Amino acid sequence: MADFLARLDATARRIETPCGEGRMAWRLWGDADAPPLVLLHGGSGSWRHWARNIGPLSRDRLVVCPDLPGLGDSAMPPPAETPAPVAAILLAGLADLLPGRSYDLCGFSFGALLAGHLAAQADGRLRSVTLVGAGALGLPRQIAPLKKVRSETGEARLAAHRHNLATLMFADAGRIDAPALEIQEANTMAARFRSRGFASTTSLKDAIARARAPVALLYGERDAIAFPEIERRFAALREVQPEAWTGLVPGAGHWVAYEAAESFNAILTDMLARRFAPA
Repeated sequence: MADFLARLDATARRIETPCGEGRMAWRLWGDADAPPLVLLHGGSGSWRHWARNIGPLSRDRLVVCPDLPGLGDSAMPPPAETPAPVAAILLAGLADLLPGRSYDLCGFSFGALLAGHLAAQADGRLRSVTLVGAGALGLPRQIAPLKKVRSETGEARLAAHRHNLATLMFADAGRIDAPALEIQEANTMAARFRSRGFASTTSLKDAIARARAPVALLYGERDAIAFPEIERRFAALREVQPEAWTGLVPGAGHWVAYEAAESFNAILTDMLARRFAPA
């Protein structure tokens, strides 16, 4: 693991909550009394998807990052036909971690799908929900052909990771650095829960329609799962959340929070400050 990832992990406060027959791992950074911001990572990922965001965001927020059920250090959830029961595990965990406190929620890719289902179940303590690189809005997902990694070793394995990041996660392959490859390897090794089957459904759209908190939707301008029809996704969201805020990060791909971290952090921070200021 890259030195900065190891240092970031070492500075986290780790808490566990129930998940299926085991435990769910949560990491927290920042002032315990600051307004909480909950970050949900993407499919086949872990808290490391937010590696370039945790430091800047935790200057003013209590940043809360779980490893989603069946991913990273967290146990598998019970079998479920929809993401709703998995979101319920997250909601119960947040009730343990942040008893009685309001919080903002931001989810990336599969984390966006779970954020929508969590928002559908949440009470008034959820102040806002931001969806990043979201699928499951009822539109076809663009096909991104990925290489199998598990049987590869050495340079071939590294090349497969680089190919997959360039194909799905980054708009500019030149921005794929050593930490990104190490994050991809760590995430792949720990991933057990398979989420891709949800991406072409209406699951997020149906769930987020029931959200009472303000909703926002962000994409990297060249997001591989949405380009070139990002405006159709904005329109699909507005069918169920007419007041939703939408935005693009120029020149970035699906993993926008890493590839264009400085722009993403600024946009998210500004949006939360202007639209969802703490009471």
